[in-house]
Amino acid sequence: MGRISLPTREVMSAAQKVVYDSVVAGPRGVVVGPLRAAIHNPDLADRWQKLGKVLRYETSLPLSLNELAIVLTARRWNAQVEWSIHAKEAEKAGLSTDVIEAIRTGSKPDFTNDTSGEEVYCYAREILMNGTSQLETYKAIVARWGEKGVVELTAVIGYYSMVAMTLNTHEIPMPEGLENQLDVPDSGLYPIPELA
Repeated sequence: MGRISLPTREVMSAAQKVVYDSVVAGPRGVVVGPLRAAIHNPDLADRWQKLGKVLRYETSLPLSLNELAIVLTARRWNAQVEWSIHAKEAEKAGLSTDVIEAIRTGSKPDFTNDTSGEEVYCYAREILMNGTSQLETYKAIVARWGEKGVVELTAVIGYYSMVAMTLNTHEIPMPEGLENQLDVPDSGLYPIPELA
């Protein structure tokens, strides 16, 4: 049971139903996660789902690297719902199950023969741990993906941090058929190990 009511379509206002139907008709196919809370403000929910669609499905980065940044963000904020959904999506996108499991357990992922994965991991880690990245890490992303790519990757990390905070704060329940997979430390945020 969450902290906030999660209206079903049957009890939604006309404006809420428009947003709900738009989400269901889109690539998600279902209203889950933070949109269940955001629907209380249909304008917010509509803008949220449009931004989420761009950042999840339409960046210039390979989907596996986008999902790498998302699962790392979910792990940092201990976002069970976000993790459970995106760990599966990351695997479907081609991210190694060994990398996914290492992130889940707080181990150092092995990016042997995957320089781009290592760069995305380091960039996302620095932002999630420090609120910014070191210049050399930033330059590595720009060199590989250009300015468009670095802007998109930064936005993915920020957006999915907002998603995690919304899920956690409102205690949005796990979608049916999924289970909590993260061990959550008593001390709060989950530390992300450096690769070096």
